[in-house]
Amino acid sequence: MENTTYMDRDLSWISFNGRVLQQAADAGVPLMERVRFLSIYSSNLDEFYRVRMPVLMALGATETYAAAEDAIRRQLEQFGGILAGQLVPGLEADGIGLIYNKELPEVVREKVTAYFFSTIAAFLRIVKVDEDFFPENNKLYVAVFLKNDSKIAVVNIPSDDIPRFYPVEAGGTRYILFIDDLVKAHLSFLFPGDGIVGAWSIKTTRDAELDLRDEYQGDLAEEIEKQLQRRDLGLATRFLYPAGLPFGFLQRLIHRFNLLHANLVEGGNYHNLKDLAGLPVSDKALQYVPWPPLQQGFASGPDSLFDAIGRGDRLVHPPYQRYDAVLRFFNEAATDPGVEEIYVTLYRVASQSVIVHALISAAANGKLVTVFVELKARFDEENNIRWAKRMKEAGVKIVYSIPGLKVHAKVALVKRRREGRGEGSREGRLQYFGLLSTGNFNESTARFYTDHVLLTARPELLRELELLFIFLPRRQKPERPDLIRFDHLLVSQFNLLSRFTGLIDREIGHAREGRPARIRIKLNNLEERVLIDKLYEASKAGVDIDLVIRGICCLVPGVPGQSERIRVRRIVDRYLEHGRVFIFHNNGEEEIFLGSSDWMERNIHRRIEVCFPLYDPKLKRQVVELMDMQWAPDSQADVYRFLEQNAST
Repeated sequence: MENTTYMDRDLSWISFNGRVLQQAADAGVPLMERVRFLSIYSSNLDEFYRVRMPVLMALGATETYAAAEDAIRRQLEQFGGILAGQLVPGLEADGIGLIYNKELPEVVREKVTAYFFSTIAAFLRIVKVDEDFFPENNKLYVAVFLKNDSKIAVVNIPSDDIPRFYPVEAGGTRYILFIDDLVKAHLSFLFPGDGIVGAWSIKTTRDAELDLRDEYQGDLAEEIEKQLQRRDLGLATRFLYPAGLPFGFLQRLIHRFNLLHANLVEGGNYHNLKDLAGLPVSDKALQYVPWPPLQQGFASGPDSLFDAIGRGDRLVHPPYQRYDAVLRFFNEAATDPGVEEIYVTLYRVASQSVIVHALISAAANGKLVTVFVELKARFDEENNIRWAKRMKEAGVKIVYSIPGLKVHAKVALVKRRREGRGEGSREGRLQYFGLLSTGNFNESTARFYTDHVLLTARPELLRELELLFIFLPRRQKPERPDLIRFDHLLVSQFNLLSRFTGLIDREIGHAREGRPARIRIKLNNLEERVLIDKLYEASKAGVDIDLVIRGICCLVPGVPGQSERIRVRRIVDRYLEHGRVFIFHNNGEEEIFLGSSDWMERNIHRRIEVCFPLYDPKLKRQVVELMDMQWAPDSQADVYRFLEQNAST
């Protein structure tokens, strides 16, 4: 599997998830935050088995598949060791008894039985499996083997209906119990007289991909809704069972559950440990010291936000800074009498979105509102359809997905007319105001995703943004990208790839002429080989390259004759690194871009992405300083302190 030119993307992602595990093992991280990192690891792995493992199976990539299985197996062993060997004892030292792979303490038995019959029993579904049984995606079950007639029964663990954990005080200790164990403790009540040979916790993960053909010409929203109903019925990609399950019983389950092609994974007694995020422990001493989001003066004063933007570009850095400026942008647009038109792209929005409510209010207030809704945003399809229908009913013009492309850009445009002279005059000049972001317009994820949002009134940027909003309603790939010219914005399918390669070539030219040459880039993922090769070329020419890559990194740094001038750093901390930043030294005249685009095959070739330049010298300097901090050991804390000290900007 070793490749000194390109790292396999799936193995690189598994390495990233291993970095999450390192945070869980770090004694310097507060105890409950370490528990949360285990939850994140488990959730990430579930998605990997839903999304990537089916691809490897379909491609017949047996070598990569085997290497992935082996790496995941070793990580899961580490996971169990961290939880049982470090975190459970740590909780015990704080007076909290998490019962993990132990018998239920006798002192809690009476309370446990009362909770089982008063609450848990209401949600149990008991099935004696005579024919084939279909275990739902990522749902928890107990497989019960009965003596009578050698039958198999299945009991659900109702963690979707009630909390996964039951806290109970007894004997001076606060115990936390898995409801899995409470169900198992009462199986004799559920199967009286049957005789129980054994009971084991099981879970099946299923392929999540939707079958959306690029040439589909019908109502895409309706087609996606139909397929969402079948998503959890996909082929099984993983079957989890605990160690100790007899081989004969395992074979019977494989047959009954139609799991012949699933990846069989021997694990622990508890699955869906992403639920650890909901562990009922509220001790603040076991959590990160809070960083209250910082308020920016321009977003909190009584004057119009649009007037503040008109006086100069503004940059917001959530979650370090409050998201108020973004919310106010849309709220003012909805209610300002001078605003005539609003345009926005939506990829993932909050389930209770203030932003969408503002767009609905804007339409009700007589403004022309056009919203491009990407229906193919994986795992957000249902939420996006729901909001699109509500907006459409309210009079918002909705534009749906482009066949063959995802619109991943995060941009908004407002047209506002300044008051003219004379009462009731509408002859004032039309002004443009824009939001250009590295992350979704989502106030929920803005609490823990690090992003950058530019608020600007620069005509040269916003006229080009208007061109993009003229193009999107056509709902087709650009056949003649040259007919729409972008001189300032970098837009995939038009000029993004050529501009990035040109910017790298310019640094190569500087290096070859003996001038300082440097590139600094921050991404979620780096996979696209044309750009990787261009970075290799730059390294060989003498360009210093620093990369901050959170997730997948297919570039191999530090290889003599190939990438010895390239450094890569991965940051995993209390916030999810999500911003994309591109800094080109340009012989001291730095050019800086922010944007929505990772350097992945899909982003460059199968999506509409927007990256945008920073022109304000103060904001450019600020971003450079923030990128400098990315190489510090405590980088997120440094960023917070820096922004706190420079709150006026």
